[in-house]
Amino acid sequence: MAPGPVTASAIALGSRNRYAGLLIGLGHCIIELPLVVLLILGLGAFFKSETAQMVIGIGGGLFLLFMAVQMFRGIKKAGLQQEKVISSDPVLAGIMLSGGNPYFPLWWLAVGLNLVMRASEFGVYAIVLFALIHWLCDCVWLGVLSWASFKGTRIFGDKGKRVVLGVCGAALAVFGCLFLWNGGKILLG
Repeated sequence: MAPGPVTASAIALGSRNRYAGLLIGLGHCIIELPLVVLLILGLGAFFKSETAQMVIGIGGGLFLLFMAVQMFRGIKKAGLQQEKVISSDPVLAGIMLSGGNPYFPLWWLAVGLNLVMRASEFGVYAIVLFALIHWLCDCVWLGVLSWASFKGTRIFGDKGKRVVLGVCGAALAVFGCLFLWNGGKILLG
């Protein structure tokens, strides 16, 4: 529920597709499932390495800047009736925004791993139950955001849609620059 690139994307893509948040949540789940398995298998140290953090930071930053540019381009088209229903695949956005976020594996190492390990004390079914509840919460939250954005842009019209795209594009650009900054600091030592 913390504001970030996935939240901004759910709001922006939700302005054009009421189900975008659910699809972004699905993409987020697709990237989280293998991560949870890898953490259970003990590969958390890899995600703590500077190399992994650098690659995730730079790659994620570039992807976020690409998404921001696409949103800014969408501002010009916001009033056109022939506009595509969605200019980006929300499932792919969920995968890329989650996998390219350097704070994503850090959250899983700091908080998520502890939750998974506590659930594992009660067996594999508890881990599955934890994962399902976690993913359901993600999908519901992102679904609510995209639905509210979709309804809001219908109420406030093209001007409101342009404002939503501009704010979310700016947020993605800021996050992209922060990710590049952090990845670049590691690269340059």
